[in-house]
Amino acid sequence: MKLLAFNGSPRKKCNTAQLLDHALEGAESEGAKTKLYNLYDLDFKGCISCFACKRIDGKSYGHCAVKDDLAKVFAQVEKADAILIGSPIYISVTSGVTRSFLERLIFPYLVYDKERSTLFLKKIRTAFIYTAGATDEMLNIMGVPQSVKTTENVMTRIFGSCESFFVTDTYQFNDYSKYVSTAFNPEAKKKHRDEQFPLDCKKAYELGARLVRKDS
Repeated sequence: MKLLAFNGSPRKKCNTAQLLDHALEGAESEGAKTKLYNLYDLDFKGCISCFACKRIDGKSYGHCAVKDDLAKVFAQVEKADAILIGSPIYISVTSGVTRSFLERLIFPYLVYDKERSTLFLKKIRTAFIYTAGATDEMLNIMGVPQSVKTTENVMTRIFGSCESFFVTDTYQFNDYSKYVSTAFNPEAKKKHRDEQFPLDCKKAYELGARLVRKDS
């Protein structure tokens, strides 16, 4: 079993990255091979709407024709047994680099036919880990769960399954006194971080294990 993980956060050691690390540990505990890509390290853009992936008898039919850092990544995706994408929530959606990655990942496999076919040749497990400084209540007010659900539904259509895990009210700064952040209570944030984040890391570990477990 092979799990590919993608970090859509510009930070390589903070909330999203830590949760992905625990998920990879969980997958490795089940004997899976894992690889993590930091999307901010890759040179790519979103879909350029060239439609080469849709052209009848085209040499790039079903595959993205753009030759950049994602070309080798997508070759690995087709060999993977599971995909895990981690992203912070920025202005009610995933980070910009994550959205660009998802455009390029998903669109070539979507077929413009009446059957709503997919060109991905097997069924694999996929999942998202979302992190947010906002609380669950605020995310619901902003409509975030509904916003990301559309993409999750498309992931299910293309790859066969998709689940998600929200980690909210995250600790964003080491020192809140250095930032304009009166909307937050630093002490409450730290308490939540100390008590809840270890539990969230455990859940991420279990998610990683579940994605590659043969009997799940």
